[in-house]
Amino acid sequence: MLNSTSSTLSYFILGAYLNVGNLKYFYFMIIALLYVVIVIVNTSLIVVICMNRSLHEPMYLFLCSLFVNELYGSTGLFPFLLVQILSDIHTVSAPFCFLQIFCIYTYANTEFCNLAIMSYDRYLAICFPLQYNTYMTSNHVVIFIILIWLYSFVKFLITLSLNINLPLCGNVINSLYCHNYLVVKLACSDTKVNNIYGLFGVVLTILVPLLPIFFSYLKILKVCFSGCKQTRQKAVSTCTPHLVSLLNFSFGCCFEILRSRFNMSGVPNMLRIILSLYFLIIQPLLNPVMYGLQMSKIRKTYKHLLR
Repeated sequence: MLNSTSSTLSYFILGAYLNVGNLKYFYFMIIALLYVVIVIVNTSLIVVICMNRSLHEPMYLFLCSLFVNELYGSTGLFPFLLVQILSDIHTVSAPFCFLQIFCIYTYANTEFCNLAIMSYDRYLAICFPLQYNTYMTSNHVVIFIILIWLYSFVKFLITLSLNINLPLCGNVINSLYCHNYLVVKLACSDTKVNNIYGLFGVVLTILVPLLPIFFSYLKILKVCFSGCKQTRQKAVSTCTPHLVSLLNFSFGCCFEILRSRFNMSGVPNMLRIILSLYFLIIQPLLNPVMYGLQMSKIRKTYKHLLR
C-alpha cells in the first residue's frame, strides 16, 4: 500500500484483470467487435432520426438523446478496456481515472433520466392524446433534454469534487475500470461526508427517476384497463421497449452497486467480471435493437433508406 495523497498519486492499479495468456487477443476481438456494432447501430439511428422530418416528434427526439448517451457511455469504457486487455501492466493515470468515473456515472444518471422523461412522454401520449401536442411542444422537448444532461453533469461534479482531494493510502482498485466508491475506500481520512453524499447521489440517480416512471405506468395501466382494444395495443407497442430497457439497466446498475459495496467473493471471478460490465455493454446494444425493431416508423424509414 502507498502512503500518498490524491495530489501526488499519479496512477491506480486495476486488480480485477486475470492472466489469460494468448486468450487476451480473442477477448480483444470480441470487445472491439461489440464496440464497432454499438457505434454503428446507435449512430445510424441518430442519423435516421435527425435526417427525417417525419421523425422530429418528441418520442423520437428523446430516443435520439438516449442513443447519444449510449455512445457517450460506451466511449468512456470500450477504448479503455481494449488498451487494458492487451497491456501486461494494468495501470491508469489518476486524472484519466477520475475522467472515466465522471463519464460512466454521468452516463448512468443520464440514462435513468432519459427513461424517466420518456415514460412521462408516453403517459401524455396515451392518457391525453388530444392535448399531447400542447403539453409536449418542440421547445419543451429541447428544454427537457438540456435539463437531463445538465442535471446529470452538475450532480456528479459535486460528488467528484468531494472525492478528488481525498488523501489516499493505496492505489489498487479491484475492478476492470475506475469506480468511484472503490477510490473512496482507499482514503486514509474520514469519508463520512463522501459516503452520505454518495448514498444521496444513488437515491437521486435511481429513485428520483423511478417516481415519474411508476406514476406514468400506473396511469397508463389505468387507461389500458378502462380503454378500448386499440388503446391497449398502442400502449403495449410503445411501452414494451421502454420497460425492457428500464428493467435491464436497473438490474445491471443494482448488481454493480452491490458488487462495489459488499463482499462478492462467493461469486465466481468470470461471472463477477461479466456482470460488472453488463450495464455498460448490454444496454447500448439492447436499446437500438429494441427500438429499431419495435418502432414501426423507424423500421419503415430504415427500410426506405436501404433500398
